[in-house]
Amino acid sequence: MVYIRKKHVKGCDYLYLVKSKWHKVKKTSRQEIIKYLGESSFVSLSDIPEQYRDDPKILAFLLKNTSGDQKNKNALIKKNQTEFYANLVSGNFNASINLAEKFVSSSSIQHFYEKIVIPVMERIGFDWANNVITIAEEHIASNIVKGIIKIISEKYKQKVPTKPVIIITTPVGEDHSIGCDVLESYLTSKGFSVFNLAPGTPTKSLLQFIKNIHPKYLFISIMLEENLISGKRLTKKISNEYSKLKIFVGGQAFMNNSIQNFDATIIPNTNSLEQIPRLLKSKF
Repeated sequence: MVYIRKKHVKGCDYLYLVKSKWHKVKKTSRQEIIKYLGESSFVSLSDIPEQYRDDPKILAFLLKNTSGDQKNKNALIKKNQTEFYANLVSGNFNASINLAEKFVSSSSIQHFYEKIVIPVMERIGFDWANNVITIAEEHIASNIVKGIIKIISEKYKQKVPTKPVIIITTPVGEDHSIGCDVLESYLTSKGFSVFNLAPGTPTKSLLQFIKNIHPKYLFISIMLEENLISGKRLTKKISNEYSKLKIFVGGQAFMNNSIQNFDATIIPNTNSLEQIPRLLKSKF
């Protein structure tokens, strides 16, 4: 296994490309330095030997731990996105989950979702709409992503939630739920107790569920502009019946739409995942 090791000396971080070698007699692994890379702020992808440049774990580490120019970081992100896209549309689950696990372990859940999953799925949706890929490839990619999110969620969620109960859902008619899965995965990793009712739980059932579990927050994801009106009706019904429940709405439907008067707080698409727990803590 090849990875990058960071050593902190006199206020500076120095990076080494190392590999683990198993000692058969002592039955332990030891590190063997492949290359000294230098002070972290000056290290870029070109400093990595060519045979290791496609390793997702190496790319994710450089993205998180080097302070090189933005052009270099964008190149690292693009490389991971391109590989992830190819793995998804070809139906290669093993390669997809391998990239995901290496990226998350070297970076974070947040960065994996924001830098890899979301932009790649947006590209897949665009390519399907423009006949670049088939509906079968789009379905395969979506199902693999859902499987990956589930695996990551189980691995990184806090076993005993320490924070308030949250419900995530969509209006009836909204079938896109990957955004809800991403949000659920991130929030459970932060200690929230999350019930993901997407896609489109009937309003009557949703209201009864709210009554039964007493959530503190409710998130409604809307991806398609055509579902904004039904989302607006849903928030009104919920707020009329549960006035103390804090309701948030967001999603791509709000990207180019200025619809107002939601009985909820609209989360701008510019917000990153890490800002959501802060928003919950600061707003209420």
